[in-house]
Amino acid sequence: MKTAILVNGVPASGKSTVARTVSQYLGAPLLTLDTVKESFFDHLGTGDREYNRTFGKASYQAIFAIVGDFPSDSTAIVDAWFGFQPMAVLQQHIERAKLIRVIEIWCHARPEVIGARYLARTAQRSSGHLGPEYVPELIALAGRAKPTGLFPLIDVDTEQANWRLSLIDQLKVLSAD
Repeated sequence: MKTAILVNGVPASGKSTVARTVSQYLGAPLLTLDTVKESFFDHLGTGDREYNRTFGKASYQAIFAIVGDFPSDSTAIVDAWFGFQPMAVLQQHIERAKLIRVIEIWCHARPEVIGARYLARTAQRSSGHLGPEYVPELIALAGRAKPTGLFPLIDVDTEQANWRLSLIDQLKVLSAD
């Protein structure tokens, strides 16, 4: 049964750390939107916000195309903010990838924590990512962002010290289903 675990959350919500934890725990491949997008930036350059979002959309599509080529009994971990595209696009990608089972992990923290995390890493990110000027917009987004509501859900508050133990316990329960 081809499965995808979607690790979802706004930028700086902790989803990449969560996704790596899940990938290591399950021994499953990890595909991240930023990894694919950075390759496009390296070869094609960066531009304005809309130009760079185009790479995000292409990366999103490429990830699901890759998962579509995985064997029918495989599991893939996908790290992305799934709120940047309409849910219909996600559903089309899932259908094309022939995914039978999808689990969503929702990563979140308080909006001001997310803003501080994002600001702290802006100097290390490529120019294809938004800079410090994005922080107020991101804080507002973090205050209203929600999981997709389409799949079984694991909720991860990345500010909690024990989030890893809780996540592993929830994965065990879902894996038994």
